[in-house]
Amino acid sequence: MVLATANGAGYRYGVSDQAFYIPAVTRALDAALFPRDGLLIDAEGRLMVTDEILAALVGATGIPLETLFFAGYLVSLGLLFAGMALIGTRVSSNPWVAAAIAVAFTMRHRIPRTSANSFEPYFHPRVLAFGLGTLAVAALLRRHPRTAMALLGAGALVHVSTALWFAVLVGAALAVLDRRWWRLVGAGALTALVALAAAIAVGPLRGSLVTMDDVWLQAVSGKDSLFATEWPVWAWVANLGLLGIVWFAHRVRVGRGTATEEDTAVVWGATALVGLFLLTLPLVAAGVSLAVEFQFPRVFWLVDLVALVYVLAALVETRPRRVALGAAVLLLAVAAGRGAYIMLVEQPERALFDLRMPDSPWHDAMRWMAATPRDVHVLADPGHAWKYGTSVRVAAERDVLVEEVKDSAVAIYSREVAARFVDRVGAIGDFPALTADGARTLARRYGLDYLVTDADLPLPEVYRNARFRIYALR
Repeated sequence: MVLATANGAGYRYGVSDQAFYIPAVTRALDAALFPRDGLLIDAEGRLMVTDEILAALVGATGIPLETLFFAGYLVSLGLLFAGMALIGTRVSSNPWVAAAIAVAFTMRHRIPRTSANSFEPYFHPRVLAFGLGTLAVAALLRRHPRTAMALLGAGALVHVSTALWFAVLVGAALAVLDRRWWRLVGAGALTALVALAAAIAVGPLRGSLVTMDDVWLQAVSGKDSLFATEWPVWAWVANLGLLGIVWFAHRVRVGRGTATEEDTAVVWGATALVGLFLLTLPLVAAGVSLAVEFQFPRVFWLVDLVALVYVLAALVETRPRRVALGAAVLLLAVAAGRGAYIMLVEQPERALFDLRMPDSPWHDAMRWMAATPRDVHVLADPGHAWKYGTSVRVAAERDVLVEEVKDSAVAIYSREVAARFVDRVGAIGDFPALTADGARTLARRYGLDYLVTDADLPLPEVYRNARFRIYALR
């Protein structure tokens, strides 16, 4: 956990995708929050139950959200490394192979053009579901299909699409492994299809079988992971090459006589994932919203995991135990050195575990904003979340005109949110060049109350710190 966190540049609360998840939970706790941005939050929130579950835990226990998210992070990593250990000890009788797999996984990396990293250094339901998925694969390798299915069901409650990818991998593997389990796999697939059809007909996915128009596509144009037809050649080579590496390592192990039937089944499961990606590619290229929303390129996240396991097994499993030990120690040294460099050289200002939002001029300004009425509407730099660490919605729990990274991501799930995003980004224009008259015009158009900026403007100033000024707009 320490190595993984260091390689992720430290645990932080309120960053990245938590710009959506934290407001979703706080809105579930207090329905009066985000009277304007509720439309945006609900566009993705309606597709999950994690926010209601976390809100219920906070309400029932009184545990602060920061503490609950940190506990979720530790549980997620614990499940991940339990899964690695169980997979590794099944793939090879040499325990140092499992150690090498677990240590190698601590070296966080990005899966090319998928918008997914191997794990995140903060609590994310997707990572929790991934941990449950690795345990499902471990159960599969031990021929416990019902345990695997139960774990996948738990993962679906946490993050549907991640659980779906593991369901494809495990389901295909079960079908290859034993024809007697076809009935179980078929029942699971039929249940999933019925649930999908119901969600499209009367549930949260109704209206999603439409073609994305120009405005919708413009809103999500910055997401280079959505449309694989626009990937550069290197991204295709890197991702499809993962499957090639999996098969090469597997053939090496088959030749040595170390690969089991279960290993073969998992490799076919990874192949089924890539097949699903290719099969749905025409729908994604055509801009069918449901196909785009599923973000099928993320299946390579799982293929990357399978490649890690079987490549390391192929490299060291048949050598003397001290060679596997040496490989694990070498990987440990690399992971420790990389983590130390990230924390001490690249990001020396960060703590290894930072459970709360750090003190900074931005968060000082947001504390002032948090004391304003809950229906306040804020204007800030559209890039404020990535520039200053957290979004207005997270740090101040107030509506903000636009937050470019997360708003464009949520636009994937709603044409209305996409149109809103395009309109507001266009209205703001170049934020650093915003004038007092421009701010007043935006205030009249969108009902804005306050402007947060580091520029000196001839507007009524209500708060100032070492960097930021807060101006009243009406």
